[in-house]
Amino acid sequence: MDDQLLALLRRIDTPTVCNAIEVVEGRRGFDRFTRGTVLCSDPGAGALVGRARTARIAALAPPDEPAEVIRERRMEYYRHMAAGPRPAIAVIEDTDGAEAIGAFWGEINTTIHKGFGLAGTLTNGVMRDLGDLPEGYPVIAGSVGPSHGFVHVREIGGPVTVFGLVVADGDLVHADRHGAVVIPEDHIPELAAAIEKLLRTERIVLDAARAPGFDFDAFAAAWTRFEAERT
Repeated sequence: MDDQLLALLRRIDTPTVCNAIEVVEGRRGFDRFTRGTVLCSDPGAGALVGRARTARIAALAPPDEPAEVIRERRMEYYRHMAAGPRPAIAVIEDTDGAEAIGAFWGEINTTIHKGFGLAGTLTNGVMRDLGDLPEGYPVIAGSVGPSHGFVHVREIGGPVTVFGLVVADGDLVHADRHGAVVIPEDHIPELAAAIEKLLRTERIVLDAARAPGFDFDAFAAAWTRFEAERT
């Protein structure tokens, strides 16, 4: 992914990326996106774009492994997050699911991850310290809560599932307050052109609808042009 495409992806929202992927594919039906409602620590921060650095955590119950194993795995987790290509996003599955209580994403942990050069976090888990998270490091999470519970790392670097979306370590992810998508690798060379085409065709209808005197006839004319351009 070149710098121009990266800058473009950072400027647009995730629904636009989802639509643009369908432009590349020439049909509807792309389904590598999250389901349900997400919460964003900073809705105005714009999009997260980067390669996934994945892990699984749990917090509802204490770990059943020796303390030294848990400590060693935690350090391996941070080593994994500090490594790999950039830009990158921490994509973390909380295996407690709907019962998740452990806010892994508070002031200290987000500051550590930002220091490692990550762009933000996508997780189905819990966040906290909303007034104290570092600027420029958005967290997209499943809930907000006060406690870290018994939070501990279970697995590092394997496939994870967040909001119904399966993400592999290294996948290219685009995420914002709407949710997230995984961008297929073979679509990357065509993606910039698809985004530009999508935005250009959308402007046909949007410009007409915003113009004085807009009525059904103006809509019908604009929609006909829109249909012709997007095929």
